[in-house]
Amino acid sequence: MKIKIKDQMPDIDIFHLVDGEPQKNKLREIIGNGKIVLFGLPGAFTSTCSKLHLPGFVANADKIKAKGIKSIFCLSVNDPYVMNAWGEINNTGDKIKMLSDPYLLFTKAIGAEVDRNSKGMGIRSNRYAMVIENFTVLDIQVEKETKECGLTSAENLLDNL
Repeated sequence: MKIKIKDQMPDIDIFHLVDGEPQKNKLREIIGNGKIVLFGLPGAFTSTCSKLHLPGFVANADKIKAKGIKSIFCLSVNDPYVMNAWGEINNTGDKIKMLSDPYLLFTKAIGAEVDRNSKGMGIRSNRYAMVIENFTVLDIQVEKETKECGLTSAENLLDNL
Protein backbone atom coordinates (compact mmCIF):
# COMPACT_ATOMS: atom_id res chain seq x y z
CA MET A 1 0.00 0.00 0.00
CA LYS A 2 1.12 3.51 -0.74
CA ILE A 3 -0.47 5.19 2.27
CA LYS A 4 1.58 5.10 5.47
CA ILE A 5 1.41 6.19 9.10
CA LYS A 6 1.41 10.01 9.40
CA ASP A 7 0.08 10.44 5.84
CA GLN A 8 -2.99 12.53 5.17
CA MET A 9 -5.96 10.63 3.79
CA PRO A 10 -6.79 11.40 0.15
CA ASP A 11 -10.02 13.41 0.00
CA ILE A 12 -11.68 11.28 -2.68
CA ASP A 13 -15.36 10.93 -3.58
CA ILE A 14 -17.03 8.05 -1.73
CA PHE A 15 -20.61 6.84 -2.00
CA HIS A 16 -23.05 5.88 0.74
CA LEU A 17 -26.81 5.62 1.03
CA VAL A 18 -28.72 8.53 2.55
CA ASP A 19 -32.46 7.98 2.99
CA GLY A 20 -32.23 5.05 0.57
CA GLU A 21 -30.51 6.98 -2.20
CA PRO A 22 -26.85 6.94 -3.26
CA GLN A 23 -25.01 10.07 -2.27
CA LYS A 24 -21.49 11.07 -3.29
CA ASN A 25 -19.39 13.02 -0.80
CA LYS A 26 -15.74 13.72 -0.22
CA LEU A 27 -14.25 11.35 2.34
CA ARG A 28 -13.50 14.24 4.73
CA GLU A 29 -17.21 15.19 4.75
CA ILE A 30 -18.17 11.63 5.65
CA ILE A 31 -15.60 10.76 8.31
CA GLY A 32 -15.21 14.24 9.79
CA ASN A 33 -12.71 15.11 12.49
CA GLY A 34 -11.82 13.10 15.55
CA LYS A 35 -10.49 9.58 15.89
CA ILE A 36 -12.10 6.99 13.63
CA VAL A 37 -11.51 3.48 12.31
CA LEU A 38 -11.71 2.74 8.60
CA PHE A 39 -11.43 -0.86 7.49
CA GLY A 40 -11.41 -1.98 3.89
CA LEU A 41 -12.07 -5.37 2.40
CA PRO A 42 -12.38 -7.14 -0.96
CA GLY A 43 -16.15 -7.36 -1.15
CA ALA A 44 -19.52 -7.59 0.50
CA PHE A 45 -20.89 -11.13 0.80
CA THR A 46 -17.47 -12.72 0.16
CA SER A 47 -16.39 -15.53 2.47
CA THR A 48 -13.78 -14.05 4.84
CA CYS A 49 -15.43 -10.64 4.79
CA SER A 50 -18.81 -12.10 5.76
CA LYS A 51 -17.66 -14.77 8.20
CA LEU A 52 -14.95 -12.87 10.08
CA HIS A 53 -14.12 -9.29 9.16
CA LEU A 54 -17.42 -7.39 9.32
CA PRO A 55 -18.99 -9.57 12.06
CA GLY A 56 -15.91 -9.01 14.24
CA PHE A 57 -16.32 -5.25 13.98
CA VAL A 58 -20.05 -5.48 14.68
CA ALA A 59 -19.42 -7.60 17.79
CA ASN A 60 -16.64 -5.32 19.06
CA ALA A 61 -17.93 -1.90 17.99
CA ASP A 62 -18.92 -0.78 21.50
CA LYS A 63 -15.55 -1.85 22.95
CA ILE A 64 -13.70 -0.04 20.15
CA LYS A 65 -15.72 3.14 20.67
CA ALA A 66 -15.11 2.91 24.43
CA LYS A 67 -11.40 3.31 23.61
CA GLY A 68 -11.97 6.78 22.17
CA ILE A 69 -13.03 5.97 18.61
CA LYS A 70 -15.81 8.28 17.41
CA SER A 71 -16.98 6.22 14.42
CA ILE A 72 -16.24 3.01 12.52
CA PHE A 73 -16.43 2.84 8.72
CA CYS A 74 -16.37 -0.19 6.41
CA LEU A 75 -15.34 0.43 2.80
CA SER A 76 -15.43 -1.84 -0.23
CA VAL A 77 -15.49 -1.49 -4.02
CA ASN A 78 -19.14 -2.62 -4.14
CA ASP A 79 -21.94 -0.23 -4.99
CA PRO A 80 -23.73 1.64 -2.17
CA TYR A 81 -26.89 -0.50 -2.40
CA VAL A 82 -24.89 -3.70 -1.94
CA MET A 83 -22.94 -2.23 0.98
CA ASN A 84 -26.17 -1.09 2.61
CA ALA A 85 -27.84 -4.50 2.15
CA TRP A 86 -24.77 -6.27 3.52
CA GLY A 87 -24.77 -3.93 6.50
CA GLU A 88 -28.46 -4.62 7.17
CA ILE A 89 -27.95 -8.39 7.02
CA ASN A 90 -25.05 -8.06 9.48
CA ASN A 91 -26.92 -5.72 11.83
CA THR A 92 -24.39 -2.90 11.56
CA GLY A 93 -27.09 -0.40 12.58
CA ASP A 94 -25.45 2.75 13.92
CA LYS A 95 -22.32 0.81 14.94
CA ILE A 96 -20.64 0.82 11.52
CA LYS A 97 -21.17 3.12 8.55
CA MET A 98 -21.00 1.33 5.22
CA LEU A 99 -19.10 3.12 2.43
CA SER A 100 -18.77 2.36 -1.26
CA ASP A 101 -15.85 2.94 -3.63
CA PRO A 102 -17.38 1.55 -6.85
CA TYR A 103 -14.84 3.17 -9.18
CA LEU A 104 -11.83 2.29 -6.99
CA LEU A 105 -10.85 5.96 -6.76
CA PHE A 106 -10.02 5.78 -3.05
CA THR A 107 -8.69 2.22 -3.23
CA LYS A 108 -6.22 3.13 -5.98
CA ALA A 109 -5.27 6.42 -4.29
CA ILE A 110 -4.05 4.53 -1.20
CA GLY A 111 -2.53 1.71 -3.25
CA ALA A 112 -4.86 -1.02 -1.96
CA GLU A 113 -6.07 -2.46 -5.28
CA VAL A 114 -5.60 -6.18 -5.89
CA ASP A 115 -6.33 -8.14 -9.07
CA ARG A 116 -8.93 -10.84 -8.46
CA ASN A 117 -9.83 -11.38 -12.13
CA SER A 118 -8.81 -15.04 -11.89
CA LYS A 119 -11.57 -15.50 -9.29
CA GLY A 120 -14.18 -13.63 -11.32
CA MET A 121 -14.16 -10.60 -9.02
CA GLY A 122 -12.26 -8.02 -11.06
CA ILE A 123 -10.08 -5.48 -9.28
CA ARG A 124 -10.83 -5.36 -5.57
CA SER A 125 -9.41 -3.85 -2.39
CA ASN A 126 -6.84 -5.44 -0.18
CA ARG A 127 -7.89 -6.07 3.41
CA TYR A 128 -6.76 -3.31 5.79
CA ALA A 129 -7.67 -1.50 8.99
CA MET A 130 -6.68 2.07 9.82
CA VAL A 131 -6.96 4.35 12.79
CA ILE A 132 -7.29 7.93 11.57
CA GLU A 133 -7.39 11.15 13.56
CA ASN A 134 -8.29 14.45 11.94
CA PHE A 135 -7.60 12.92 8.52
CA THR A 136 -4.10 11.68 9.48
CA VAL A 137 -3.26 7.97 9.55
CA LEU A 138 -2.19 6.97 13.08
CA ASP A 139 -2.00 3.23 12.47
CA ILE A 140 -2.52 0.89 9.53
CA GLN A 141 -2.54 -2.87 9.29
CA VAL A 142 -2.61 -4.67 5.94
CA GLU A 143 -3.04 -8.38 5.27
CA LYS A 144 -0.56 -10.09 2.95
CA GLU A 145 -3.39 -12.19 1.51
CA THR A 146 -7.01 -11.06 1.23
CA LYS A 147 -8.26 -14.39 2.61
CA GLU A 148 -6.49 -13.63 5.91
CA CYS A 149 -8.11 -11.57 8.64
CA GLY A 150 -5.77 -11.52 11.62
CA LEU A 151 -3.88 -8.23 11.50
CA THR A 152 -6.96 -6.34 10.33
CA SER A 153 -9.49 -7.94 12.66
CA ALA A 154 -11.49 -5.94 15.16
CA GLU A 155 -9.93 -7.99 17.93
CA ASN A 156 -6.39 -7.10 16.86
CA LEU A 157 -7.32 -3.45 16.41
CA LEU A 158 -8.87 -3.42 19.88
CA ASP A 159 -5.70 -4.90 21.40
CA ASN A 160 -3.63 -2.13 19.76
CA LEU A 161 -5.79 0.87 20.72
